[in-house]
Amino acid sequence: QVQLVESGGGLVQPGGSLRLSCAASSSIFSTFATGWYRQAPGKQRERVASISSGSTNYADSVKGRFTISRDNAGNTVYLQMNTLKPEDTAVYYCGVRIGLTNYWGQGTQVTVSS
Repeated sequence: QVQLVESGGGLVQPGGSLRLSCAASSSIFSTFATGWYRQAPGKQRERVASISSGSTNYADSVKGRFTISRDNAGNTVYLQMNTLKPEDTAVYYCGVRIGLTNYWGQGTQVTVSS
């Protein structure tokens, strides 16, 4: 059973930074592709960043501002978010696909507001 736990969300002013963490119950991130996703009220969940075999990809809306990384042990994935904008406000989730199953954490709220 894979368990994912996100943390690091909160309230931040526009232009500020936050670092999200996603901790897994085992060292899965070094083996399986992992993504950070977000879902704003009334909108569909969208992928903002992913990491796989050392390569990373970003949505155009966050490129140059967000950075995804993982620790060497493979059990924590991070999302460094800089120059935050009000439109970044959402619940952020980490997700990993193992075989035919998608695993999600409970999400962490990020609110960007003055």
